[in-house]
Amino acid sequence: MISVNDLAKKLGLSSHNLDDGDREVTGGYAGDLLSWVMGRAVSGDAWVTIMSNINVIAVAQLTDVACVILAEGVEPGEDLIAAAEMRGVNLFSSNEPTFALCGRIYELIAPQNGGGEALEAAEAYREADC
Repeated sequence: MISVNDLAKKLGLSSHNLDDGDREVTGGYAGDLLSWVMGRAVSGDAWVTIMSNINVIAVAQLTDVACVILAEGVEPGEDLIAAAEMRGVNLFSSNEPTFALCGRIYELIAPQNGGGEALEAAEAYREADC
């Protein structure tokens, strides 16, 4: 198991709101089209995005992701931070590119999950031809 706290430390993330640092991160998702994320991110994911509008917090809450990570040097505005605080969403940022960040998240999660729930979910999704 890796907690949000451990993930943030190992990735060197900047914290903008830490509501539940003990929350378990069980997978990951990268996406910027919010309607797409709503249908594909799952509870426990670390969601990596470059979107920083206030709707990110609503989607994070709806999908029950463990945390939101703004990649590529994107910094949240005060409205996004306030919404994260109000809704209890763990919110971080990183200067790393999305691809590199996702690779590092996978390396941290996969060993503990025997390949990771995220990998199983991706395989099931491809098999369903969605």
